[in-house]
Amino acid sequence: MAVDSRPTLTTSAAASGSVAWTVMAILVAIPVALPLLVVVAALLFPTTAVWSHLMQTVLLTYTVNTLSLMLIVALLAASIGVGAAWLTAHYRFPGSGWLGVALILPLAAPAYVVGYVYADLFDATGPVQGMLRSLAGVQLGDYYFPAVRSLGGAGLVIALVLYPYVYLLAKTSFQSQAGALYESARVLGMGRSQVFWRVAVPVARPAIIGGLALVMMETIADYGVAEHFGVPTFTTGIFRTWYAMGEHDAALKLAGCLFLLVAVLVVLEQSARRGERFNPLSRNVAAEKIPLGGVAGLLAAGLCLLPVLGGFIVPVGTLLWYAVAQGDPLLGHGFYVYGLNSISVAVVAAGVCAAVALLLNYAARLRRDRWLNLGVRLATLGYALPGMVLAVGVLLPLTYIDRALAQYLTESLGRPVGLLLTGSIFALVLVYVARFLTVAFNSTQTAMHQLHPQLDAVARTLGNSPAGVLRRVHLPLLRPAVLSGLLLVFIDVMKELPATLILRPFNFETLATRVYRLASDERLSEASTAAVIIVALGLLPTIWLLFLEQKNARTSHSDR
Repeated sequence: MAVDSRPTLTTSAAASGSVAWTVMAILVAIPVALPLLVVVAALLFPTTAVWSHLMQTVLLTYTVNTLSLMLIVALLAASIGVGAAWLTAHYRFPGSGWLGVALILPLAAPAYVVGYVYADLFDATGPVQGMLRSLAGVQLGDYYFPAVRSLGGAGLVIALVLYPYVYLLAKTSFQSQAGALYESARVLGMGRSQVFWRVAVPVARPAIIGGLALVMMETIADYGVAEHFGVPTFTTGIFRTWYAMGEHDAALKLAGCLFLLVAVLVVLEQSARRGERFNPLSRNVAAEKIPLGGVAGLLAAGLCLLPVLGGFIVPVGTLLWYAVAQGDPLLGHGFYVYGLNSISVAVVAAGVCAAVALLLNYAARLRRDRWLNLGVRLATLGYALPGMVLAVGVLLPLTYIDRALAQYLTESLGRPVGLLLTGSIFALVLVYVARFLTVAFNSTQTAMHQLHPQLDAVARTLGNSPAGVLRRVHLPLLRPAVLSGLLLVFIDVMKELPATLILRPFNFETLATRVYRLASDERLSEASTAAVIIVALGLLPTIWLLFLEQKNARTSHSDR
C-alpha cells in the first residue's frame, strides 16, 4: 500500500504535536496487522504430522487448483473487460451509452450468490437441462452437457462478476489517451486492430495489470463459489482443516502458504506497473468516437450486452423470481434478525475503518517516520489477503488473550466470566477492519493529498492544536471522501462470507451466512430473499462509482 510521499508539514509547532499522533497511529496499526503477523509466523512453526500428511496428499491439489482458477478468471476477465472498455471508450453503436454504465453492474452481486444461481440453473436436475431434455425428447445420461460444478464453471462465474475491475481501469486509461497517438499510428499505415494491439493496449498496460491484480486477489479470497462448485482450493482447504479436522496449526500453515502466493502476486503487480508514470497519457484532446452502424454496430452491442446478461441480469432476475415465487419462510418473523446482525457489524466496522483511516492519514501528514510508514503498510495489507486467512490468523492469539482475561476477571470478581472477545462480535469486527481498512484509507488519502499544507500552517498560526486543525479544517473538507470510504466498507462487510463463517459468535447469523446455509442445502429459492437484499445493497457503491465517473468525466471535459 503506497504511503503519502509528499513533503509533510515542517513547522515546529506541527512537529512538536505530531509525536503523539504517530504513537497513536502505530498502536492502532499493531492489532490490525496482528493476523498478518500470526500467519507469517506460522510458517516458522515446527512441522506436525498432520501438516506432513497434507503436504503429501492435498497441498499440490490446492496449489494447482488455486493457480488454475486464477489463470482462467484472469484470461476471461481481461478479455471481457479490455474488449468492452475499448468498444465503449472509442466507438458509438446502438446502446453504447447505457451499456457503458450497465457493464459495471456485476460488481453489485457477490460471486457466491451468482455461483449459487448458475449451479441451480445448469445442474443436471436444473431447469435449463430439464427444458433441453423435454424439447429433444431424451433422458438424463443420453447426452453430454458440460458440468457447471467444475473448475471451468467456477472460473467463468467468478470472471462474470469481477471483470468490471479491469473494465473500469482500462476504460479510464483508454479515454485519457491522446487522440494524436491514434492519428499518428493511422498515418503510419496501421489498421484499427493494429492500433488497438500495438498502441492502445501497451499504453494501458499498467491500468490493465492493476485491474487484473484486483481480480486475482478476489479470486484467491473466494470461498463460496469454490466450495459450492466442488473445487478444492486453499480457502476450502483452510476451512476444512480448521473445522472438519480441528487442526489449527495445519490450517495456519495453509494460510501462510496462501499468504506467500498473495505476496508473490503483489510483487509481480508492482513490478508490472513500474512504467506507469511514463506512459504517454495526455491532457490533449481525446480521440473522437467512431460511429459503428449496421452489422458491426449490432455485433459490438451484443458483445457488450453478453457480460451484463451473464453477470447481472440473469442471476439477479432469477433471484427476484425465486424471491417473489417463494422466498425465505422466515420473512416477516425472524428474518429481520439476520438483517440487523449484518447491518450492526457493518456499521461498526465501517465506522472504525473510517476513523482509523483518518487517524493514519493525518499522522502521516504531520510527521514522516519510518515506523509510522511501516505500521501503515502493515495495517493496509489486509485487502490483499483473503478474509479466511485473516480470520484464522486472528483467532488463535485472540483466544489466548481472551482466556487469560477471563481467568483474571474470574479470580478478581469471584464469579465465572465467559469469553469476552471471541464470544462476541469483537473478533469479527477486528478482522473486518483488518480486511477492509485499505478501502477507507485509499479514499481518505486521495482527498487529503489535495489539501495544501498551507491550510494547516494558517490554522496552527491561529492557535489550533493538531486535533483542532483536523476537526475544524480537514474534516469539513474530507467529509465526502470519508463518507465514500465508509459506504464502500459497509457494503464489503455485508457481502463478506468466509471470515463471518469462522468468527461469528454462536447463533449469530447474517444475511451472507443465511444465503450460504440455505444454498448449501440446495434451497436457493429460500436463500433468494437474503441474496436479493445483499445485491440491492451492493448497488449503492456501484451507483456511487457511476456518480464519481460522470463527475470526473465532466471535470476532464471542462478542463479541455
